[in-house]
Amino acid sequence: MFQIHRTRRFSDGRAEQETAYGITSLGPIDAGARELLALNRTHWSIENNLHRVRDVTFGEDASRVRCGSGPQVLAATRNALTHLLSAAELPNFAAALRRFAIRPLEALRLLNAKPKPEN
Repeated sequence: MFQIHRTRRFSDGRAEQETAYGITSLGPIDAGARELLALNRTHWSIENNLHRVRDVTFGEDASRVRCGSGPQVLAATRNALTHLLSAAELPNFAAALRRFAIRPLEALRLLNAKPKPEN
């Protein structure tokens, strides 16, 4: 079991404090304080980057599709779109989606884009 104390600072000067608790199956040798903090930050990085985009930009939580394979297919489609937009290095996904809505051929060009070489 572990405890994380967080302080968020807002642009208006306010501060908000929170204490979170977690449970892990890792032993103390495998997961010291630094390792647990890194795992926690990795989790929230995914939450903030992927899930937030899926919910805010694609409206996933507001979706009324609940039956059959529909939810899974839509989630996979949203993930694919998120990765395509990320690979294109577009700074604002919502603005890109609005642009592609009126320029669908431009959107299809993302499928033919060649990946940039890794450093």
